[in-house]
Parts: sequence; structure tokens; C-alpha cells
Amino acid sequence: MNEKEKEKVSGREIDLRQLLTGLLKKSWIIVLVSVICAALTFLGTYYFVTPQYRASSVFYVNNNTVDIGNVELGLSSGDITARKSLVDSYIVILKTKETLLNVIDYADVNMGYTTLRGMITAGSVDGTEIFQVVITSPDPYLSEKLANAIAHILPNRISNIIKNTEAVVVDTAVVPSAPSSPSYSKNTTMGFLIGLVLSMGFVVLWELFDVTIRTEEDVASCCNHPVLASVPDMLNQSKGGYYYRDGNARAGTLSGDKKPVLVGPGISFAASEAYKLLRTKLQFSFVDDQDCHIIGVSSALAGEGKSLSSINLAYAMAQLEKKVLLVDCDMRRPSLNAKLPIQKVPGLSNYLTRQVSKQEVIQKYTTEECEFDVVASGRNPPNPIELLSSDRMIRVLEEFRADYDYIILDLPPVGEVSDALVATRLADGILFVVRQNYCDRNALGAALDQFRFVETRILGVVLNCTTEDGRRYGKRYYRGYRRYYSRYEGSYVSAAKASKKDKDGDK
Repeated sequence: MNEKEKEKVSGREIDLRQLLTGLLKKSWIIVLVSVICAALTFLGTYYFVTPQYRASSVFYVNNNTVDIGNVELGLSSGDITARKSLVDSYIVILKTKETLLNVIDYADVNMGYTTLRGMITAGSVDGTEIFQVVITSPDPYLSEKLANAIAHILPNRISNIIKNTEAVVVDTAVVPSAPSSPSYSKNTTMGFLIGLVLSMGFVVLWELFDVTIRTEEDVASCCNHPVLASVPDMLNQSKGGYYYRDGNARAGTLSGDKKPVLVGPGISFAASEAYKLLRTKLQFSFVDDQDCHIIGVSSALAGEGKSLSSINLAYAMAQLEKKVLLVDCDMRRPSLNAKLPIQKVPGLSNYLTRQVSKQEVIQKYTTEECEFDVVASGRNPPNPIELLSSDRMIRVLEEFRADYDYIILDLPPVGEVSDALVATRLADGILFVVRQNYCDRNALGAALDQFRFVETRILGVVLNCTTEDGRRYGKRYYRGYRRYYSRYEGSYVSAAKASKKDKDGDK
């Protein structure tokens, strides 16, 4: 079986390695469930299962000639078939009503013969002429009393019924010192195994029927649009989070008052390269002669990182010395002012309602490497969809087209409100952000269907917050790539600083 061997399950392609990875990731849950099942089984056995005690009497079949009625059977010691039949006959005699009543009378116990019959287990010992009668009872003394009563009653009953044969008592019963059941170790082990099988089965079923998007292939399975870039999760070292400050690489989540850098020049090296790759692919997406291109950024659900993607895309575009404008069109839940050092008011809503001028609404975001302009959302209006669909919005963007090379619109998530669909007619193309292990294929497919319904041009998909498993290249490639190029990060930042100072001096 090859490593890449796959099977078709319910019309969906299932990677066996993916199932194994899912089991390993949830191994702590599997172990926890197994231990809990083992503990519950032990406690249930201890508190709810009545201990049973076994006492036994052993008999020897002494036979030379068997006389049953008028028929005589000559039996040799080597005739196993006849001997087995004789033992079976003894057991049948033992379990007759009259024999059991005699045993009850002799033992002087208060029970019915059917109850006693259920307590008896009898059979030949290893196919020999010796057979054993076992009494199982919750009372050890009752087990011993009944077993010895059988040892007294049964030989006489057999001699009276089957002539020329006898059952000789080999061993009498003693009071058992310990219960024969239940077995705590056996039941606990069984409970652990049951929990192990059930939890593993649940994890496998979860992996088979989980529609969460995990890889680029999952995106491709529900849409025909390309994945333009896979941006790593910048909040954790194990998921690709490496932060750069002043050219020095710092791995892991920053502690103390230093927070992880998610936008601008301080993002991880892998994330920076992903946005540069996205920038390059978007440039090739526009083949017309238009001077300014408007790119809308949306997602299916809230929390997928569309605003972070908008900011970092604007930053990557500005690094090419392009004039870039970033506009917060999410007037219901604006977030650019929380991620950038800008004011929420005045903003787009104020400008659309003619409360402020064009110069008042534009704010600048400046770093040592580049700068771009930002238009915040403004005050939350009661009618954001009417503002975005107004002719005034179209004229405002046409004004901005004359001043910028790229305009990036941070749109609301299309799966939650219809504002994004209204604003799509304003953009030359839509960039769709999908967060790994967050958005599912149903939500993504439904959102893209809405864009297709309004005949929106989808430029591609950004797979956000990815781990190595979600990218096309593995951990070894990214580590080697980062190690090879990170040495130049310090000189790059120094050169950017010097270039910035020269430009300021020329001004």
C-alpha cells in the first residue's frame, strides 16, 4: 500500500494518511475516553455486580458392567464413548426434580428446585471418568453446603437407577475463600478496550464526514477558483509563526507586553512571502489597460482573517511603490481601525453622506518601508447596504481611481450579510479568504454561489492560518527557505531605512 493510497468513501476522496493524522492529533481524547470507560467499568463492577462463590464436589465413575433395566452393557476402561455417555447420564440424574428435592431437604435450605438447578454446573474433567459438580452462589457457605449435599445424595441415586455402577466421591467441597467472579482486572481491561474502539471509531467517522476545509485540495473540491496563496498561522511557532523585529528572527508567541505582529512589516517571514506571492499573482490577473484596479476582499464567515489579508495585501502592493488605498466597507463590524493606528471617524459613511471632505476622510499608514492610504468605516450607519449600493458610492470610487494604482475594499463576509454582494459591482474582482480548519465546504460553496449569481469575477482564494499540512510544500521546505533567506532580512530592513531617509532628504 503506497503512502498516497486513497479510497473513495461516499463520493469523497479520503486520504488514509489524513485519517492516521486525525487519530494521532486526537490521541489524548482517545486515551482519556478509554481510561474513563475502564474506570466506569471498574466502579460498575465493584458497586453493581454481586460477587459469586463456587464450591465443587468431584466424583469418579466406577463401572465394569452397566445394567439398565434388562439390558447389560459391557464397558471397557478404554471405551471413551460409553464412558462419556455414562457421565452424561449421571448429570441428567443429578438435575432431575427428585434428586434436587432430596438435596434441598438434606441441606435444609429454603429454595425451589428450579433455582438450585440454575446454580449447578456439571461435566467431565478433561474427558476422563472423573466428573465435577459445581455450585455457584452469592453465599460461600450456601455453595459449600449444597455441593456437599449433592456429594451425599447423588451416589445413592445413581446406584438405585443404574445397576452395577457407582459414583465414588473423590473430593468434597470446602467453603470458598474468595469470589470466583467478577474479575475486576478482566472487566476493567474490557472496558478500556471498548472505550478505545468506540473513541477511535468516532474519530474515524468524524474525519470521514467532517467537511471543514483543511488543505488546498479541499478548496479545489468545492470550487473551480485557484488558491493564490497559503498564509501561515502567525500566532504559533509550531504553525509557522515567526516574527521579525528590526531584522531579528524571533520564534514563538511573544510574551509580556509584546504582542504578535499580524500586519505590516513585522509579520512572519513565511506570511510575508505568501502575501508577496499573492501580490504577484493578482498583478497577472489583470490584463487590461486600466490604470487603477479595485480589489474586493471578502469571506464566507466572520473571523476568517479577511481584514488582516486586506491590510497585508495593501502593504505588499505599497512595497512596489504603488499608490494604494485601503477602504473599510464593513460598516456593520468595522475592524481596520482596531488593527491599524487610525481613527474610525471620520470615515466612508461620513464621506458618502457628505459630512466631510475627501481630504478629511483619507488617513495615512506609514512604515519605514512604505506607506498607503486608508479610509476607515466611519460611524455605523443604520442603512449600510443602501450606502454601498448608492450612486454616490460609485462616484466616490471613480474619484479615487484617478489618484491610486490599487484600491482594496475590505468587504463584509458574504455568508452573513448581503452588503458584500452589493459592493461587488464596484470591484474589478473579488479575493476570497478561507481560514483553514474553520470554514467548511458547504459555507464556501454557498458563498461562491451567491457571487456567481450576481456574476462577480472571483480572482482566487487565499487559504489563511494554515499549518504545514495545509500547504503544498512541507515543513522542511519552509524551514529551509526561511533559513536561507532570513540572513538577508537585516540588510533588507537597513536598506529600506536608508532609502526612506534619502527620499525624505530629497523632499
